[in-house]
Amino acid sequence: MEVAGEVQIPLENCWFLTGPTASGKTELGVLLAERLEAEILSMDSMAVYRGMDIGTAKPDEAIRRRVPHHLLDLVDPWEEYSLARYLEDAATAVERVRRKGKPVLFVGGTPLYLKAALRGIFQGPPADAELRRRLRDEAAGRPPGFLHARLAKVDPQAAARLHPNDQRRIIRALEVYETTGRPISRLQAQFDRPRAEALGRVFQLHLPRELLRARIERRTEALFAQGFVEEVRRLLDHPRGLGPTASRALGYQEVIAFLRGQGSLEDTIAQVKLRTRQFTKRQMTWFRHLEEVEAIPVSPEDTPRSLEERILLKMGR
Repeated sequence: MEVAGEVQIPLENCWFLTGPTASGKTELGVLLAERLEAEILSMDSMAVYRGMDIGTAKPDEAIRRRVPHHLLDLVDPWEEYSLARYLEDAATAVERVRRKGKPVLFVGGTPLYLKAALRGIFQGPPADAELRRRLRDEAAGRPPGFLHARLAKVDPQAAARLHPNDQRRIIRALEVYETTGRPISRLQAQFDRPRAEALGRVFQLHLPRELLRARIERRTEALFAQGFVEEVRRLLDHPRGLGPTASRALGYQEVIAFLRGQGSLEDTIAQVKLRTRQFTKRQMTWFRHLEEVEAIPVSPEDTPRSLEERILLKMGR
């Protein structure tokens, strides 16, 4: 639902399964959805792109026949796709599943998508091209940090979070203040707190470092064995290619560099493994800062079935 520039998803009968890349979310999510008779909503910012299937480990057709999936293959890889659009698409999908009388299971590891689905976002007033132009003109020829200093006077909290050179976000914060008369930090504050109805609904797979590292190794090797390089080559061969966001996706950026003659295939695979490990560290940091998230310890002895039973027990099922 959307009210006065705010977007929040009603969380009744919604559940969330998250975890770092390579933690086993996809298989476990399907098992849980089958037991709950739920439909799955993806929380993967790169799975929205058509044709980016192997590198994102997107659920294949066999899995989608077992359980309906939503929020996959929404846009072409040369297009941009915003967080606000994701939340609007998710709200529509939730309503569509609810009309069938089914629960919703969100599955994915994009932290921003998880936080937005749980807490909502403040969209703010529409962009004002004339106001933005005026602010840019005022900054032209002034010392660096001019707009940042102005923002610090009216919204010190927002200014403290933004780098003085981040002109795009500084202008947006000033735009919101001049349009609404209220600091953007105050308007966003409610979305920094968990909603009571989200507690007890969010489960995060937590693997020991060495177990996760081993799974990242296997996952990366499997992607390349399945034809990851050929997939990227095919995407690049399209007249419109890959847009700025899609081309920076985990793994895709490294394969693009390889196809342009930078490094060997062996080096590329090693780089993808390294970057995946770095990304999972950032994911885990995000998860720790979300109070709604309940960590589910995963041991080498655990199977998808054993994890399914533990989570269903926590759900009261």
